[in-house]
Amino acid sequence: MSDVPVTDGAVAAERPMPPVGLTESEEEELKHELLKVEEEISTLRQVLSAKERHASEIKQKLGLTTLNELKQNLTKGWQDVQKSTAYVKTTDKLGEWNDKVTQSELYKKTQETLSQAGQKTSAALTSVGSAISKTLGGMRNSTTFKSFEDTVENLKVKVIGGKETESGELHSPGETENTPSQDKAPF
Repeated sequence: MSDVPVTDGAVAAERPMPPVGLTESEEEELKHELLKVEEEISTLRQVLSAKERHASEIKQKLGLTTLNELKQNLTKGWQDVQKSTAYVKTTDKLGEWNDKVTQSELYKKTQETLSQAGQKTSAALTSVGSAISKTLGGMRNSTTFKSFEDTVENLKVKVIGGKETESGELHSPGETENTPSQDKAPF
């Protein structure tokens, strides 16, 4: 048999076979070169990391933030899109369609109808607002509202307390003669 040990029916090799066409010295030379290249890659990664850190520090000193860079990138990207052939063609086609639609009779009739509806709605809302104001004004002068107002005023005097002045007006305890009274406030 051979000098190669057999384990579980499989042949175990002490070291991998050199690639076809390479001698052992060529293989050793390539392995040595691979180690050097991997070391250089590692060194370059470290240098790149240091350079990125330095660039970040400079940007920070200049007040350039990631957000500003993102804005600039988005702006440039949008400008590139606007200059693209597809965007220009699409914009032109949409412009043509817009012109055709806005010149059609159906569009003009719809626009006129909506304009009239808007004017009528505005007038109706103005009328409703005026009617509500008049109604609330009339309620303020009604005997029921006056009675309610007197009840609230009496409750205020009982809870907070107050003193009557020479003119018969009630003032809150913290209020002086020179302080304007809130008792005549509309609400």
